[in-house]
Amino acid sequence: MSKKYLAESVGTFALSFIVIAALAAGVASPLVVPVIAGLTLGLFVYTIGSVSGCHINPAVTLGLFSVKKISLKTAALYIVAQIFGAAMAIVAAKFFALALPTPAVGVFDLHLFVAEALGTAVFTFGIAAVVKEKVHASMSGLVVGGSLLLGVLFASLAGASGILNPAVAFALNSVTLVYILAPIAGSIVGFQLAAYLSK
Repeated sequence: MSKKYLAESVGTFALSFIVIAALAAGVASPLVVPVIAGLTLGLFVYTIGSVSGCHINPAVTLGLFSVKKISLKTAALYIVAQIFGAAMAIVAAKFFALALPTPAVGVFDLHLFVAEALGTAVFTFGIAAVVKEKVHASMSGLVVGGSLLLGVLFASLAGASGILNPAVAFALNSVTLVYILAPIAGSIVGFQLAAYLSK
Protein backbone atom coordinates (compact mmCIF):
# COMPACT_ATOMS: atom_id res chain seq x y z
CA MET A 1 0.00 0.00 0.00
CA SER A 2 1.28 3.45 -0.89
CA LYS A 3 2.24 5.58 2.11
CA LYS A 4 -0.30 8.25 1.20
CA TYR A 5 -3.22 5.81 1.34
CA LEU A 6 -1.97 4.38 4.63
CA ALA A 7 -1.67 7.92 5.97
CA GLU A 8 -5.27 8.66 4.97
CA SER A 9 -6.47 5.48 6.70
CA VAL A 10 -4.53 6.22 9.89
CA GLY A 11 -5.68 9.83 10.02
CA THR A 12 -9.33 8.98 9.39
CA PHE A 13 -9.15 6.20 11.97
CA ALA A 14 -7.81 8.60 14.61
CA LEU A 15 -10.35 11.32 13.85
CA SER A 16 -13.27 8.89 13.78
CA PHE A 17 -12.19 7.06 16.92
CA ILE A 18 -11.65 10.21 19.02
CA VAL A 19 -15.09 11.52 18.06
CA ILE A 20 -16.72 8.18 18.95
CA ALA A 21 -14.79 8.09 22.25
CA ALA A 22 -15.73 11.66 23.17
CA LEU A 23 -19.41 11.02 22.45
CA ALA A 24 -19.31 7.68 24.30
CA ALA A 25 -17.84 9.50 27.32
CA GLY A 26 -20.99 11.62 27.38
CA VAL A 27 -19.30 14.96 26.78
CA ALA A 28 -22.04 17.52 27.43
CA SER A 29 -20.50 20.79 26.27
CA PRO A 30 -21.22 21.65 22.62
CA LEU A 31 -17.65 22.98 22.35
CA VAL A 32 -15.66 20.00 23.62
CA VAL A 33 -16.11 17.53 20.74
CA PRO A 34 -15.44 20.15 18.02
CA VAL A 35 -12.30 21.30 19.87
CA ILE A 36 -11.08 17.69 20.20
CA ALA A 37 -11.77 17.07 16.50
CA GLY A 38 -10.03 20.31 15.53
CA LEU A 39 -6.95 19.47 17.62
CA THR A 40 -6.81 15.98 16.14
CA LEU A 41 -7.05 17.27 12.59
CA GLY A 42 -4.45 19.95 13.30
CA LEU A 43 -2.02 17.31 14.62
CA PHE A 44 -2.45 15.18 11.52
CA VAL A 45 -1.92 18.14 9.20
CA TYR A 46 1.55 18.43 10.72
CA THR A 47 2.28 14.69 10.78
CA ILE A 48 0.85 13.38 7.49
CA GLY A 49 0.21 16.57 5.54
CA SER A 50 3.48 16.16 3.64
CA VAL A 51 2.62 12.51 2.87
CA SER A 52 -1.00 12.65 1.66
CA GLY A 53 -2.16 16.24 2.11
CA CYS A 54 -4.15 15.09 5.17
CA HIS A 55 -7.62 15.06 3.63
CA ILE A 56 -8.96 12.34 6.02
CA ASN A 57 -12.42 13.28 4.76
CA PRO A 58 -14.09 12.15 1.50
CA ALA A 59 -15.80 15.53 1.19
CA VAL A 60 -12.45 17.33 1.29
CA THR A 61 -11.05 14.91 -1.28
CA LEU A 62 -13.98 15.51 -3.64
CA GLY A 63 -13.79 19.27 -3.08
CA LEU A 64 -10.12 19.23 -4.03
CA PHE A 65 -10.97 17.09 -7.06
CA SER A 66 -13.50 19.75 -8.11
CA VAL A 67 -10.69 22.34 -8.28
CA LYS A 68 -8.34 19.89 -10.04
CA LYS A 69 -5.93 19.47 -7.14
CA ILE A 70 -6.18 15.66 -7.22
CA SER A 71 -6.84 13.10 -9.96
CA LEU A 72 -10.00 11.00 -10.12
CA LYS A 73 -8.07 7.77 -9.54
CA THR A 74 -6.23 9.13 -6.51
CA ALA A 75 -9.45 10.63 -5.14
CA ALA A 76 -11.22 7.27 -5.41
CA LEU A 77 -8.36 5.46 -3.66
CA TYR A 78 -8.23 8.14 -0.94
CA ILE A 79 -11.94 7.66 -0.27
CA VAL A 80 -11.52 3.87 -0.03
CA ALA A 81 -8.65 4.40 2.43
CA GLN A 82 -10.71 6.88 4.46
CA ILE A 83 -13.72 4.55 4.71
CA PHE A 84 -11.37 1.73 5.75
CA GLY A 85 -9.95 3.96 8.50
CA ALA A 86 -13.46 4.78 9.74
CA ALA A 87 -14.36 1.07 9.72
CA MET A 88 -11.28 0.32 11.83
CA ALA A 89 -12.42 3.01 14.28
CA ILE A 90 -15.72 1.13 14.67
CA VAL A 91 -13.76 -2.09 15.32
CA ALA A 92 -11.59 -0.34 17.91
CA ALA A 93 -14.63 1.23 19.59
CA LYS A 94 -16.21 -2.21 19.92
CA PHE A 95 -12.95 -3.63 21.28
CA PHE A 96 -12.86 -0.96 23.99
CA ALA A 97 -16.60 -1.44 24.63
CA LEU A 98 -17.42 2.16 23.74
CA ALA A 99 -21.08 2.85 23.10
CA LEU A 100 -21.63 3.49 19.40
CA PRO A 101 -24.26 6.13 18.59
CA THR A 102 -27.77 5.04 17.67
CA PRO A 103 -28.13 4.97 13.87
CA ALA A 104 -29.42 8.25 12.48
CA VAL A 105 -32.87 8.26 10.92
CA GLY A 106 -32.59 8.36 7.14
CA VAL A 107 -35.29 10.98 6.53
CA PHE A 108 -34.09 13.89 4.37
CA ASP A 109 -34.30 17.24 6.15
CA LEU A 110 -33.49 20.33 4.06
CA HIS A 111 -32.73 22.44 7.15
CA LEU A 112 -30.10 19.94 8.36
CA PHE A 113 -28.73 19.52 4.83
CA VAL A 114 -28.13 23.26 4.45
CA ALA A 115 -26.61 23.49 7.94
CA GLU A 116 -24.12 20.67 7.26
CA ALA A 117 -23.32 22.05 3.81
CA LEU A 118 -22.77 25.55 5.21
CA GLY A 119 -20.49 24.24 7.96
CA THR A 120 -18.45 22.23 5.47
CA ALA A 121 -18.19 25.21 3.11
CA VAL A 122 -16.75 27.30 5.95
CA PHE A 123 -14.36 24.46 6.83
CA THR A 124 -13.07 23.95 3.29
CA PHE A 125 -12.87 27.69 2.60
CA GLY A 126 -10.26 27.74 5.36
CA ILE A 127 -8.46 24.70 3.96
CA ALA A 128 -8.25 26.45 0.59
CA ALA A 129 -6.00 29.11 2.11
CA VAL A 130 -3.54 26.38 3.11
CA VAL A 131 -3.78 24.60 -0.25
CA LYS A 132 -3.09 27.86 -2.10
CA GLU A 133 -0.15 28.52 0.25
CA LYS A 134 -1.66 31.74 1.58
CA VAL A 135 -0.75 30.48 5.05
CA HIS A 136 2.79 29.86 6.32
CA ALA A 137 3.44 26.11 6.59
CA SER A 138 4.02 26.39 10.34
CA MET A 139 0.45 27.67 10.75
CA SER A 140 -1.27 25.14 8.47
CA GLY A 141 -2.41 22.77 11.23
CA LEU A 142 -3.79 25.65 13.28
CA VAL A 143 -5.70 27.07 10.30
CA VAL A 144 -7.14 23.71 9.19
CA GLY A 145 -8.01 22.60 12.73
CA GLY A 146 -9.51 26.01 13.49
CA SER A 147 -11.50 25.90 10.26
CA LEU A 148 -12.94 22.53 11.27
CA LEU A 149 -13.90 23.93 14.69
CA LEU A 150 -15.59 26.95 13.11
CA GLY A 151 -17.37 24.81 10.49
CA VAL A 152 -18.68 22.40 13.11
CA LEU A 153 -19.97 25.31 15.18
CA PHE A 154 -21.70 26.84 12.14
CA ALA A 155 -23.46 23.53 11.45
CA SER A 156 -24.27 22.55 15.03
CA LEU A 157 -25.51 25.97 16.10
CA ALA A 158 -27.82 25.88 13.06
CA GLY A 159 -29.30 22.62 14.37
CA ALA A 160 -27.32 19.85 12.62
CA SER A 161 -24.85 17.40 14.16
CA GLY A 162 -21.85 19.15 12.61
CA ILE A 163 -20.15 15.98 11.40
CA LEU A 164 -18.90 17.51 8.10
CA ASN A 165 -17.22 14.24 7.11
CA PRO A 166 -18.88 11.25 5.38
CA ALA A 167 -16.26 8.84 6.77
CA VAL A 168 -16.88 10.00 10.34
CA ALA A 169 -20.63 9.87 9.63
CA PHE A 170 -20.14 6.21 8.68
CA ALA A 171 -18.29 5.59 11.95
CA LEU A 172 -21.10 7.33 13.86
CA ASN A 173 -23.94 5.31 12.27
CA SER A 174 -25.10 8.43 10.43
CA VAL A 175 -25.09 7.19 6.84
CA THR A 176 -27.92 9.40 5.58
CA LEU A 177 -28.34 11.73 2.62
CA VAL A 178 -27.78 14.70 4.91
CA TYR A 179 -24.54 13.53 6.50
CA ILE A 180 -23.09 12.01 3.32
CA LEU A 181 -24.15 14.39 0.55
CA ALA A 182 -24.29 17.75 2.38
CA PRO A 183 -20.57 17.74 3.29
CA ILE A 184 -19.69 16.90 -0.32
CA ALA A 185 -21.86 19.75 -1.64
CA GLY A 186 -20.51 22.16 0.97
CA SER A 187 -16.91 21.19 0.26
CA ILE A 188 -17.29 21.82 -3.45
CA VAL A 189 -18.90 25.21 -2.73
CA GLY A 190 -16.13 26.16 -0.28
CA PHE A 191 -13.28 25.24 -2.61
CA GLN A 192 -14.94 26.70 -5.71
CA LEU A 193 -15.71 29.98 -3.92
CA ALA A 194 -12.12 30.25 -2.71
CA ALA A 195 -10.85 29.50 -6.23
CA TYR A 196 -13.15 32.13 -7.74
CA LEU A 197 -12.16 34.81 -5.23
CA SER A 198 -8.45 34.15 -5.75
CA LYS A 199 -8.56 34.68 -9.54
